[in-house]
Amino acid sequence: MNTRARAALPAALLVCCLAGCLHRPTPNPNVLIIGVTSGPNNLDPRVGTDDVSAKAAQVIFNNLMTLDDHLRVVPDLAERLENPEPTRYVVTLRRGVKFHDGHELTSADVVYTFRCFLDPTFISPRKGAYRGVKAVDALDRYTVTFTLKEPFGSFPVNLVMPIVPDGAGPAFRDRPIGTGPYRFVRYSVDDQLELAPFNDYYGGAPRNDGLVLKVVPDDIMRGLELRKGTMDIVVNDLAPDIVYQLEREPALQVVESPGTDYQYIGLNLRDPILKDQRIRQAIGYAVDRQAIVAHLRRGLATPAVGILPPMSWAFQSDVFAFTHDPAKARALLDEAGYPDPDGDGPLPRLRLTLKVSNLEFNRLQSSVIQQNLRDVGIALEVRTFEFATLYADVLKGSFQMFTLQWVGGAVADPDILRRVFDSRQTPPSGFNRGFFQDPRVDRLLDEAARSTDDDRRRTLFGDVQHIVAEEAPYISLWYKTNAAVARRNLAGIHLLPTADFIFLKDVFRTSTRETAH
Repeated sequence: MNTRARAALPAALLVCCLAGCLHRPTPNPNVLIIGVTSGPNNLDPRVGTDDVSAKAAQVIFNNLMTLDDHLRVVPDLAERLENPEPTRYVVTLRRGVKFHDGHELTSADVVYTFRCFLDPTFISPRKGAYRGVKAVDALDRYTVTFTLKEPFGSFPVNLVMPIVPDGAGPAFRDRPIGTGPYRFVRYSVDDQLELAPFNDYYGGAPRNDGLVLKVVPDDIMRGLELRKGTMDIVVNDLAPDIVYQLEREPALQVVESPGTDYQYIGLNLRDPILKDQRIRQAIGYAVDRQAIVAHLRRGLATPAVGILPPMSWAFQSDVFAFTHDPAKARALLDEAGYPDPDGDGPLPRLRLTLKVSNLEFNRLQSSVIQQNLRDVGIALEVRTFEFATLYADVLKGSFQMFTLQWVGGAVADPDILRRVFDSRQTPPSGFNRGFFQDPRVDRLLDEAARSTDDDRRRTLFGDVQHIVAEEAPYISLWYKTNAAVARRNLAGIHLLPTADFIFLKDVFRTSTRETAH
C-alpha cells in the first residue's frame, strides 16, 4: 500500500463507521466472526484445496494424522501409527470418536476416504499423493493397513488428510459431516459460512458458541470491520501496512508466530543466461532481503535460506546463505563474462525478465528487486499477470524468472525437496519448474525416499539443502510471520506454524462490553 493509501485508511474508517455501513452477522457476542478473502469452492475436503475450503475443513473435520509445532507427523484420529514393514503402515484408531450425525468413526470411514484416491473415476487434485499406494484395507473395526508399492519414508505426511464418512457422495460438498469441533449449519454463497459447536467433539467442546467465516474480499474493508467490532479476527489475510496501522488500535491485538509460507524467485535453468551458476549467485547477492522484510513486510517475515522452514525437524541451519553484497554480485558477473560496458554509465551488463502476479505487494517487491539488480548492472523487465496466467506460464516453463510462494503445509515435510529439486520431477509430474538437474541431489533424494530412519533421512536431506543452497535454482526471499489481528477481548489465540484454524476452538471472549451489534 502506498503512502497516500495508508493516510487514507483512518479517514475511510471514520466515514464508513459514521455511515453505519458495517454490521455484525449475529447478535450473539460469543459467536466469533472470522474474516476470509473468498468463499469456499468445495466443502468436501477430498476435493476442495483452495485456501478457504481448507480452512473450513480444519474445523469441520479431523485428519487421520496431523502436524505438530515442529512439523512432525503425529496422531489425530489415529491413536498410533506403526510401520512393521518398509511397505506397510498400520493405523489404530481412537475409539468413541463421533461424527456430527452421531455415528461412531470406524475403519470403514478411513478405508472409504483413502480408497477414493485410488479410484480412477474419482477426480481430485489430491490423488497424485497416493500413486504409491497399492491397497487400503480394514483389519478390524479400529485398524487400517496401508500397503505401498515400494518403500517411501515420507508416506505418513499423506495421512494428514480429513476423514469423511463411509459413502459420502457428490452432495457432500454442500452439506459436509465431519468429526471436528464445529458442525456445518449453512453457507450463503460468497457471503458467509456458519458453523455451530459440536459438543460431543472428542477433544472437548469449543469455548465459544460457534464461528461465522465472513467473506470480505477487500483488505481495507476487513480492517474496517475489525476496528468497528463487526469482525473478530483475521488470520494472515491483511497486508503488512494494514496490520501496522491496526496494531495501534486500543481495541485490537496482534498475535504473531513463525510461519511456514516461503517466498522465492524461481529461475529457469534452461535459459542460456541463467544456466550459469555465477549469474544465479550474482542475483542472490544483489537482492536486499532485509530491506524487503523490514520495509515492505513491516517485519512480518524473516529472511529465508531455503524451502524448508526453520521449525522443520529436517531444517539445516548451516547452509550457504546470500548476504546483500552488490560488489560480490558485480565480481561474479565479470567472471561470467558480463563486464560493465560503460563504467558508471546507463548501459546494462545484461537483461532479464521477471514475471509476477498482480497483487499490490508483489508489484512493490518486484520494484525493489528491479532496483537491486539495476545497481549491479542487470536490467530487469517486470511483467505483471493475473495469477492464473502467471501460474500457467510457470508450468509451461515460459519464463526466465518468476516469484511465487509456497503456503501452508506444502513445505511441512522434507519430501518437498524431492518434489521440487529431483530432475525427474519436472511438470506435470512434479514441481521442478526450473528444470534443475544434479545427479548428487537425485541420489540423495532416492535414498531419503527409501529410508524409514529419521536420523538418516535428516542427514540426507541436510546434504541436499547444502547443495541446493550453493547451486541456487531458487533465490530464497523470506519466511512469512503469521499474524492474527483480533479484538483485544479475545483470549486463547495460539497460531500453529501452518496457521491452521483449529486453534479457534479454544478462543473465547473475556468481555462483551466492546462488541458491536
